[in-house]
This record gives sequence, C-alpha cells and structure tokens, in this order.
Amino acid sequence: MAITLRNDEFYMKQALLEAQKAADRDEVPVGAVIVSNGQIISRCHNLTETLNDATAHAEMQAFTAAANHIGGKYLKDCTLYVTLEPCPMCAAASLWVQLGEIVYGASDPKRGYSTVGSGLLHPKTKIRGGLLAAECGLLMTEFFRKKR
Repeated sequence: MAITLRNDEFYMKQALLEAQKAADRDEVPVGAVIVSNGQIISRCHNLTETLNDATAHAEMQAFTAAANHIGGKYLKDCTLYVTLEPCPMCAAASLWVQLGEIVYGASDPKRGYSTVGSGLLHPKTKIRGGLLAAECGLLMTEFFRKKR
C-alpha cells in the first residue's frame, strides 16, 4: 500500500502526540508509532527515566509493542514514524526486526544513526527524514531550553 504525504503527516502528528506525552513525564520528547496496512499498531514514547532503563527509547518500545501486536518478531511490512532520527542502537534494532521503512522528523547530527552510517539498517529498509522536521525539532529545543 502506497502511503501518501497526507497519511505520512497524520502518522507523524501521532508520533508528536507521543513525544508530548514523554515531555509531560519529563522524558526526552521522542515519540514513535508503527503502522501496518494503514493502521497504527503501536504508539510509544521515551521511557528511559520512568523505567530507569537507558535502552527504553521510543523506537525500542514501539518495536516490542508492534511485534506483540502481530505475534511475530519481524516487522517487514511496517513503517516506523519517529520524531527524531533514530540513534545507532535503535537503527541496529530496526535491522533485527527487519523493519520495512523508517520515516523520521528532526535530524540528530550529534547522536543519530547517520553519524556512523547507514550500515546499521536492514538492506531492504527504506528511510526518509525531515517530515514535519520543524515541529519535531521545536519540541526538542523547548524541552532542553527549559532544562537549562
């Protein structure tokens, strides 16, 4: 199923709602949704502080929830919408779940997967960045401005 830009924006706005939930919990505001066959099958946000777990990134939570939803560990026909470019850990995890596509909002030039190269991704994973980048980046900027 081809995903139109209009649908892409809807799904990214859902990820932004998750990111806001993270910010409301004093978590770094990253949100993620996973879509399969036009339906959201997981909605997650960062929980690293809440769970006292450095690996509890929004994407990692979303992979687990999506796999539980479909009853299998591979997400070949799924798209991850995430408000921030995945870190190397999350990009590598996307390889193991054989994710079909990643669509992210804001780039992360300090800690994003692209700082180490795209070799972390599954060879068949499509990737697109910059969707609603301004909105996604603003949420991060405001969060860290309040921290200082």
